[in-house]
Amino acid sequence: MRFDSSTPYIVRDENAQYYECGFSCDNAIVLHLQGQRFFITDSRYSLEAKQSVGKNVEVIESSDLLSSLSTLLSAQGVKKLIFNPSEICVEFYEILATHTQKCQCELLPVPNFHQKLRIIKTDSQIELIKKSQKLNKQAFKEFAHFVRKAVQKGKALSERDLHFYATMFLSYKGAYDLSFNPIVGLNATGAKPHALPCAKIVCKKHDLLLFDAGIKYQRYCSDRTRTASVNPDMDFSKNQRFKSPKQQKIYDIVLKAQERAISKARSGMKAREIDALAREVIESSGYGKYFVHSTGHGVGLDIHELPRISARSEEIIEDGMVFSIEPGIYLGGEFGVRIEDLVVMKNGRAEVL
Repeated sequence: MRFDSSTPYIVRDENAQYYECGFSCDNAIVLHLQGQRFFITDSRYSLEAKQSVGKNVEVIESSDLLSSLSTLLSAQGVKKLIFNPSEICVEFYEILATHTQKCQCELLPVPNFHQKLRIIKTDSQIELIKKSQKLNKQAFKEFAHFVRKAVQKGKALSERDLHFYATMFLSYKGAYDLSFNPIVGLNATGAKPHALPCAKIVCKKHDLLLFDAGIKYQRYCSDRTRTASVNPDMDFSKNQRFKSPKQQKIYDIVLKAQERAISKARSGMKAREIDALAREVIESSGYGKYFVHSTGHGVGLDIHELPRISARSEEIIEDGMVFSIEPGIYLGGEFGVRIEDLVVMKNGRAEVL
């Protein structure tokens, strides 16, 4: 499971660049050599890179990144080089292979190795995620207040309108980037796990609203989902009361599944066992086929990281891992319910962030 960083490796992904060097851009290669990093980029970014990178990082300006990498590999006597095949295209690989053959360096493809390297979060990284989620929760609160006032005034807002205003609250009017494009779904739209907002669907009293969103704080992501009843007193707490008995029944099942997974998750479990804690509740209620995704995913610099909390994941859960718990039931053409929180494994148990 753990990645051995003693073997030299390269990264292209911007979040991986940032993790390694404290800076990233859209055209760079980072070479990691046992504690030393080389940030190879072009003249558009080299000055800012030199001003921004951390200690033990050397910035190399180049008009041909792969040629400069090859020269560096030869000078450092590198004979084995790890790369992530998931983050490079065929063209890049073919040119890279040509260069490494010349300097007799063996390429070692290791899928997703960098996420494996950072799967255990440090205390400072956990604090950044916690701060991100705190900001996210406040934005949820302000968005709920906005929707509540709109309902009280009888203002007609479409899903697209709601999406626009939600983005404004989440970004704190441009102060923060978002972890992903927010999901705002009313009634049947909420039955699509990654729904797009519709300009023709207008929010009304007693509608079911599914809202999934996250903020980035110092590059670290947050993620949260709530399903709420639209009414003059609405909020995004877990204590929801729906006018429809069927909606209430489904909501209560999903909430029970989520709370069971959070309360019984333990370090040392396999990720699939945590998935099963939630899935068993939904399956025993007769709605197993309507839970169409995994129970959760890791969160960090990427919104989807390791570990994967899925029915097939053999990853062992350890203290310091941060991931979502987000079971859902989706009844096509009717409505969907999802409830999501982030947890950190601490002292063997899941602690909600």
